Amino acid sequence: MSDTLIPGEADERISLKQYTEQAYLNYSMYVILDRALPHVGDGLKPVQRRIVYAMSELGLKASAKYKKSARTVGDVIGKYHPHGDSASYEAMVLMAQPFSYRYTLIDGQGNWGSPDDPKSFAAMRYTESRLTAYSDVLLSELGQGTVDWVPNFDGTMEEPSVLPARVPNLLLNGTTGIAVGMATDIPPHNLREVVAATVHLLENPKASVAELCRFIQAPDMPTDAEIISPREELQKIYQSGRGSLRMRAVWSREAGDAVVTALPHQVSGAKILEQIAAQMQAKKLPMVADLRDESDHENPTRLVIVPRSNRIDLDAMMNHLFATTDLERTYRVNLNVIGIDGRPGVKSLDKILGEWLSFRMVTVRRRLQHRLAKVEERLQRLAALMIVFLNVDEVIRIIRTEDQPKPVLMERFTLSQMQAEYILDTKLRQLARLEEMKILQEKESLEKERDNLQKTLDSARRLKSLVKKELLQDAETYGDERRSALVTRGEAQAFSETDLLSSDPITVVLSEKGWIRAAKGHDIDPAALNYKAGDSFKLCAQGKSNQSVILLDSSGRSYALPAHTLPSARGQGEPATGRVNAPSGATFNGLIMGPDQQRLLLCSDAGYGFITRVADLYTKNRSGKAALTLPKGARVLPPVSVAGSDDLLAALSNEGRLLVFPVSELPEMARGKGNKLINIPAARVQAREEFVLGVAVVGAGRILRLNAGKRHLSLKPADLEHYRGERGRRGLKLPRGFQKVDSIDVVDS
Repeated sequence: MSDTLIPGEADERISLKQYTEQAYLNYSMYVILDRALPHVGDGLKPVQRRIVYAMSELGLKASAKYKKSARTVGDVIGKYHPHGDSASYEAMVLMAQPFSYRYTLIDGQGNWGSPDDPKSFAAMRYTESRLTAYSDVLLSELGQGTVDWVPNFDGTMEEPSVLPARVPNLLLNGTTGIAVGMATDIPPHNLREVVAATVHLLENPKASVAELCRFIQAPDMPTDAEIISPREELQKIYQSGRGSLRMRAVWSREAGDAVVTALPHQVSGAKILEQIAAQMQAKKLPMVADLRDESDHENPTRLVIVPRSNRIDLDAMMNHLFATTDLERTYRVNLNVIGIDGRPGVKSLDKILGEWLSFRMVTVRRRLQHRLAKVEERLQRLAALMIVFLNVDEVIRIIRTEDQPKPVLMERFTLSQMQAEYILDTKLRQLARLEEMKILQEKESLEKERDNLQKTLDSARRLKSLVKKELLQDAETYGDERRSALVTRGEAQAFSETDLLSSDPITVVLSEKGWIRAAKGHDIDPAALNYKAGDSFKLCAQGKSNQSVILLDSSGRSYALPAHTLPSARGQGEPATGRVNAPSGATFNGLIMGPDQQRLLLCSDAGYGFITRVADLYTKNRSGKAALTLPKGARVLPPVSVAGSDDLLAALSNEGRLLVFPVSELPEMARGKGNKLINIPAARVQAREEFVLGVAVVGAGRILRLNAGKRHLSLKPADLEHYRGERGRRGLKLPRGFQKVDSIDVVDS
C-alpha cells in the first residue's frame, strides 16, 4: 500500500518548535525510565535486569558451567536490549567486579579488570561467566506469577518488567546513572543492616529515619577504607535523599614507614602513587624519600610511603596526603529512583524501604496466589485420578465406545472440562500404577498446604510474618560483616607552603636605600656586608627560613615577604619596593621576624603606642595593611619586642625627658593609634620641636643605657625607679650632660 497522501485526506500539521519539544521530552522520559535510573523493586537499571534475566534463560545458574560472555551479550542485545555490545558488556563486567559491587551478581572467569584499572578487563570473547548464588534472591520467584511481563523491543517475546527481589537490592549494591536533567548516585550498603532496618519498618510502619539509622548508620562500600563523615551528616543524607560522604584510606606504621592497606571505593593505587610522586617532583613533599607498591594476591592493597627520616611526623604527613590526593575521597549521594508508581524521584530512607516493602508484600501475595491456584488445579486432577482408579473399567469403556468421550465423562462423573481432558491425556500404562494411598496422601498434603496458603492470604499479620521470616533467612544466607568502618576523624589539612620549607636560621638585612636580602645563620655582621655605593646598613632581623619577614613603612603600613624567597646576602639584594606597593616616598622604618604570637610595641614619635602581635601585622596584600595610625607630623619608631608582662617601658624625648612605666598599662590591639606613652603637646610634634627620641622595653634585671656622643649613662633597676610615673606624664629631666641623647638601648647587667 502506498504511503503517498491522498489529496484532500486530512493530515496533522504542528509547528517545528512543538515537534522538537515533544520529541525531546519523549527522549528524556525514555532515558530516565528505560536506561539511567534503577527501579525501587529490584534496584536494577534495564540493561542490568536484562543481563541477569538473559543469563538465567541460558541456564547460567551458580551451579552451572561457565559460558563465554559473548554468548550472554549476544542474547541480551539480540533479544532484549538493542544497544551497543560494548555498553552491555561493560554493564556486565561491573556486576562481576567484587571491588565495584558489594554483592556481585555475576561470577566471572578470566580477566575482569583490577582495582588499579577497572577497565582493563579482557574482551568478551575471552571471558566466561555465570550467575552468583546471590543472584538467586532476584530470580528464584520469577516463574511464580510474581511480576508483570512486557513485550521486548520487537514484540517477539516477553521479558519481566521488574525482577521479584527478596531483599532491597537497590540499597545493597547501589548504582550510578545520568539521565536528562537528573542523575542518581546510590552507595552500596550492608545486607544484614538493611534487612534489620526493613524488618523494623515492617513491624513499625511509622518508624522515623532516625530510628532506621540505628540499623543503617552509613553505606558499606566494597572496600575496607573508613567512612569518616559525621553521623549527623549521614542521617541528613538519609532524611533528604541528597548529600555527600567522605572515605579515607586505612594506614599503619611499620618499621617507621607509612603503609596504606585499604583505599576508598573506586580509587586506584597506581593513581595514588602518581599523585604522590608528582608532589615529590614538584618539591612539595620534601619529607617523603621513597614510594613502593607491594600489592600482591595476599595483600591486594599495600602502598609503602618511606619518610626521609624517623623525625618526620607521620600523622601530619598522612594528613597532608589525605587533603591533596585520592587517599581521601568525597562521594555524592543522590537517592533518585523510579518508585512503585513508575515515577522518578529523590526519596528518603524510610520512603525507599517503605516502597520496597509494599512491592515485596504484593510480590509475596501474588506468589502465594499463584501457588494456591496450582495447588487447587492439582487437587482437581487428583480427584479425577481417584475417579479413574475407582472406575477404571467404566472409564476405559466410555473412551473405547464413545465418539465424543469428553462430554460423556463430564456428565457421567460430574467432572470439569479440565478434569476430563486430564483423564483423556492420562496414558493407559499409568493407570496400572495408580495407587489409592499415594493419591490420598498427596491430596491430604495439598489440602493442608491450600489451607495454610489461604490463611496467610486472608491475614495481613501472617503475610508480614512470612515476609519477615524470608528476609531474615536471606540475611543469614547471604549476609556478611560490615567492611567500611564508620570512624570519626578530624578534617584533613594540607601543609602550607611554609610547612613544607626547611626551618633554617637566617638573618634578613635591609639597607638605608631599601635593598633587602637574607643571609644564612645568625652569626653574621650586617654592617660588614657589601653595599652599593652611597648605601649602608639600616635594619636587620633574625628568624627562620620558613617564616615571613614583616616590613613597617614610614606611613604606618605593614608588609609581609616570605623569607625563603629573598635573594642571598652574597649579592647586594633587591629593592623591597619591587616586592610591595608602598606609598610614593615611603621608607621602611621597621623589620620584624618571629613566631606569630610574639608581642611587639608599635609607637610613633608623637608619644602614642600599643602592644600587638606579629600575626596581626601579616598580610598577603602587596599594598600592605594599615597597622599604626600616625598623628599629624609624627613619624614611625622602630618596633620593639616585648618579652614579659612585667617588663618596663622607657620613653625618652629629644628634650631629655624620661618616663618609665609598666608595659601592662598599654592596650593590646591589632591596629590603631594606641594610647599616650609620654605627654608631648601636638603642636610641638607638628613643628618638630619636641618628639619621642626612642623607646625601650627593659626586662627584669636588665640595664637601660643612654648614649650621648662618647658618654654613656647606665640606669639600673633601682635608678629607673626615680623616673617611674603614670603613663602619659611628661617624665623627668635626665642629669646634666644627657639632655641631648643620641640613642638608648638595653644591656644585660
